[in-house]
Amino acid sequence: MHREEEVVLYEHYAIRVDAGQSPLRIDKYLAQRLTHLSRSRLSLAIEAGLVTVDGQPVRPSTKVRPGQLIQVRLPYPPPLEIEPEPISLNIVYEDPYLLVVNKPAGMSCHPGAGIYSGTLLNALLYHLRGAVLPASEQNAARPGLVHRIDKDTTGLLVIAKEERTYYGLAQQFFAHTVQRRYWALVWGQPPTEKGTITAHISRDPYQRKKYRAVPDGTQGKHAVTHWRIVERFPIATWIECQLETGRTHQIRVHLAHIGHPLVGDQTYGGHRPRLPLLSPRLGQLAHALLHSIQRQALHAYLLGFVHPITGEPLEFTAPMPADMQAAMDFLRRL
Repeated sequence: MHREEEVVLYEHYAIRVDAGQSPLRIDKYLAQRLTHLSRSRLSLAIEAGLVTVDGQPVRPSTKVRPGQLIQVRLPYPPPLEIEPEPISLNIVYEDPYLLVVNKPAGMSCHPGAGIYSGTLLNALLYHLRGAVLPASEQNAARPGLVHRIDKDTTGLLVIAKEERTYYGLAQQFFAHTVQRRYWALVWGQPPTEKGTITAHISRDPYQRKKYRAVPDGTQGKHAVTHWRIVERFPIATWIECQLETGRTHQIRVHLAHIGHPLVGDQTYGGHRPRLPLLSPRLGQLAHALLHSIQRQALHAYLLGFVHPITGEPLEFTAPMPADMQAAMDFLRRL
């Protein structure tokens, strides 16, 4: 294989084991160090002889030791074949360069992790009929998407339809100049009317699909969420969140970190009432609230950015989704 081909087909990592590292299985060690890679992909690489320690192939059970040089060579995964599907889209704005959609709950942004159809990208390819959405090497499996929201979060997303727009939007997200605001319904009563949560976010070492807040900043990525109270209820609070950074699960992790997880959030503790000394009546009301909304109560209601081609400032809003509105109406009747 020529060197030029190898650069295209493989990604490389070289890791020198720290002096204070205790003996640990190499598959677990790499999962902790290369958190953006799945453990299954790393295990397959080890079994295929693509992971070496001091130049020698190893087994998954091999224990790492201080000073060793671990080298990992991973083939780039083949691009997913994304099929156009006639799925209805709630398009808020569209021009020749981009479009803004209001994503419903239950729709993933793109295929992956066992999801092969019914995604926003499947719907977009059908809507655009034959268009080749722009992508970077790092974003090859998610063409056109410069940001995402979780499957069960509703709200606004901007999609680039051509290359200049794609890179212009990506730069604004990188520079944190895009305005993103969310409505959230959380358990309990925050003690103040507004605040800022600053805590690094890293992948949970025990559950790879989950993230955690690291207040001291020793791990993970810098993350900042600003919030303010919109309306208080007896058992929950409606708040507005504004993102300063955009990490995976950021709002969900940060609000759970301060003791006020999103109502209905199965991953971060919001699937059960989080109220101290809950009376029987309030307990019944809390369970009724959970019954009224079957997902995390989070909605990306505002999105603002500068049009990369025209230079025009754009701002869009999306109304409260029906399930969150029903939950609010229920709380106002208490």
